Amino acid sequence: MLVRHFFNTRYVLQTLNHQARGFGFVHKVNASRVSKYLSRAKLIDSIRLGLRCGSTDSLLPILNDPNLDSFVVTNALKSAPSPESALSFADSLKVVPHFSHTQHTLHAIAKILAKSSRINELRKLIDAINAREFRKVQSVSSMDCMRWYAAAGDLDLVLHVWDDLRKRGKRPCTEAYNIVMDVYAQRGKDLDAVQTFYRMIEEGAIPNSRTYTVIIEHLVSSGKTDVAKEIFDVLPSMRVKRTLKQYSLLVDAFSNMEQFDVVKNLLYEMQIEGALPRRSILASLQKMQDAGYLQETSELIREMLPNDAIKKVEFCTDDSDYEDEEDADNHSGDVNVTGFQLKPWLDPSALASALQDWRPEDVSDLEDAKFVWTSRLVCKMIRHFKSAEVAWQFFCWVAYQPEFTHDVHTVSRMIAKSACCGNFDLVDQLLLKMRKEGMKLPFSTIRLIVDFCGLSKNGDVALKVFSQVKELCGLISEFNLLLLYSSLLRTLTKCGRGSDAMVIVEEMLLSGIHPDIQTFSGLMHHFASKGDFRTVQRLFTMVRQCGVHPDAYMYKILIHAYCKSERAALALRLFEDMRNSNLVPDHATKSLLVRSLWKVGKLREAAIVEESCVEMDNILPLALPGHLFTVSTADLTRVYNMYTSSFTAVALKSVLRE
Repeated sequence: MLVRHFFNTRYVLQTLNHQARGFGFVHKVNASRVSKYLSRAKLIDSIRLGLRCGSTDSLLPILNDPNLDSFVVTNALKSAPSPESALSFADSLKVVPHFSHTQHTLHAIAKILAKSSRINELRKLIDAINAREFRKVQSVSSMDCMRWYAAAGDLDLVLHVWDDLRKRGKRPCTEAYNIVMDVYAQRGKDLDAVQTFYRMIEEGAIPNSRTYTVIIEHLVSSGKTDVAKEIFDVLPSMRVKRTLKQYSLLVDAFSNMEQFDVVKNLLYEMQIEGALPRRSILASLQKMQDAGYLQETSELIREMLPNDAIKKVEFCTDDSDYEDEEDADNHSGDVNVTGFQLKPWLDPSALASALQDWRPEDVSDLEDAKFVWTSRLVCKMIRHFKSAEVAWQFFCWVAYQPEFTHDVHTVSRMIAKSACCGNFDLVDQLLLKMRKEGMKLPFSTIRLIVDFCGLSKNGDVALKVFSQVKELCGLISEFNLLLLYSSLLRTLTKCGRGSDAMVIVEEMLLSGIHPDIQTFSGLMHHFASKGDFRTVQRLFTMVRQCGVHPDAYMYKILIHAYCKSERAALALRLFEDMRNSNLVPDHATKSLLVRSLWKVGKLREAAIVEESCVEMDNILPLALPGHLFTVSTADLTRVYNMYTSSFTAVALKSVLRE
């Protein structure tokens, strides 16, 4: 754990003194943004309790509250106890003269209708929105329709929107493929889900974290947990962020199978990646603890248990006005209660937005609210601040709040926020303090810093952080070191520092760490686009010396780079090497090469390329899978083969039985 004085104490005291001087001049007539947020939160709690009361009469005074706006209504709808109560509340808004629906409230209602499978009502709402019956509300997008129909479980409507999207000539985004895959999987259409994944790859879309969440959930629900774990293990080599939901799915599945050693390893990997586990895995951890794994679970369980210091909001039997009661966070509990007790409503994003200027009056109201600050809540707040400067002021302020101490999670989040905003001076201060405190950062945080250096074109900081990685993180596995090297090389190329990148490559090889194929592809693409073909050839030689076999995607990016640099002869030589390796180009690569050869007058060679591809025309892919520095064709193919074999074998057995 970190001591409270983790940061520059002098800076904090200056800030607090400035705030104290400002408080004397604050006029309470004009409510601060935090005060407005707290009023809204209190009103949302009133609605939540009223909806659970079962009587619409309790909502009548609330409907006339001047603070009832689209923000309050949207969040009240989302937190309603049932679809019926939410829709009843929405219907009662018709009598409120000062309220008019916005896109947020209508979309919240649409989600409720979808999740309760009220298809006809959902379609009527969509038609009304598209008919402009609600002024200042935009028409519903195809993606929103797909999400809602998927939530309703209506496969036919999802496919109708999907087909209409493609007929209009619009290339579907990755999320559209994810939605279709997910609906197929939920409906038990396993092979259709697999085919959609194949189609995504074939058409050049890059699968993202949610794609693999859909695949893992599909496999786990089908009893293919071991295959799901294999795919999960491949994701780091594809530079795909492993999500908390993926971890939760696997932890729950292996706990139910009583394979607690696997769960232990998953928890360790979560720690390495600096992830705060979801509370949904609490039951699995308790089951694991019962099996004797006390050391691995005790601290995690303690962090997940509800904080007793957080007061409940309550529905009282007396007739007192809720507005006269104490704030939800300060409720004494010394009243008779009918049984309704809720955790106070809290939206870290909205609260962070209210604090975006860090004004003295806002800070004063925040202190008066007496929130119970936890590591999880502080991390969410830091993430939602738009600027690193305000996040840092909050970070310093919260360290002085009762019962709170910064830990590795909050510090990592602050470092990531600073790096994301390009404030590397603050990153350097935090890292220096981390070293002095002897705390070890998660490996993922160091990679994030290096990656953000690339976006900010700050190669010097990336090199400096990389040189301190063992001191900051402790022992690092060879695989994680490879990933960090790859991130550094990508950052250096983004900064235009190719010579430094080649020095790092040489350092890697001397230490016995070989770049993977996607890293080599990214480097070659960089140097080829700069016209440095000598370095490209040098890298190509290294590829073979490292025992790496060039894939079709590597040939593709090199052919494209040579053609754009008007080096058609070199591109043709690569095409011939590609064919000799029994690899085929995609349609775009073949067409570009032919046009480039025509442009320089090599008509005979262009004809040969065309003829060599005629017999393969039916098997030429629309796009070759892969991405510079991140995803290789081999990894994508491996994942696809594991996914498809899990269900094609089952389908074959079913056919044989018949």
